[in-house]
Amino acid sequence: MKDKTIDYILRTTWLAVNKMYNEEAAKFDSTMATGFTLLSIDPENGTPSTSLGPKMGMEATSLSRTLKTMESKGLIERKPNPEDGRGVLIFLTEFGKEKRNYSKERVLTFNEAITANVSQEELDNFQKVAEVINNMISNKQIYNKKEHILK
Repeated sequence: MKDKTIDYILRTTWLAVNKMYNEEAAKFDSTMATGFTLLSIDPENGTPSTSLGPKMGMEATSLSRTLKTMESKGLIERKPNPEDGRGVLIFLTEFGKEKRNYSKERVLTFNEAITANVSQEELDNFQKVAEVINNMISNKQIYNKKEHILK
């Protein structure tokens, strides 16, 4: 992979991880998006629907579709937010908590398998590089609008 671009490595690796998680989730009539959402909801206190999208890095329309599917499958329930009359809290049902535990187990298994095959130093470097990439993108340090206007 040494002659591949950084974005190519990120993209192909993420697609492989995505496929792996979706294959695992399909065994239990689920998807990776559902598992990720289950893991992002506070299992005790629920989570405001407005904070889920940013927390997960998902667009509102994709999240809305995922939440509708999860609600129809009995994984979550929506309740009015007592602190904000306009807001909604998303809570896991008992069935949702079971599926959440399954998702958590799969994520931990993945992490354990990777850490068993990668040194701590390599993992630390990987995390540093990922942090730099995320910060540069967040701070718009890669494509400065003034410099890259098409003429």
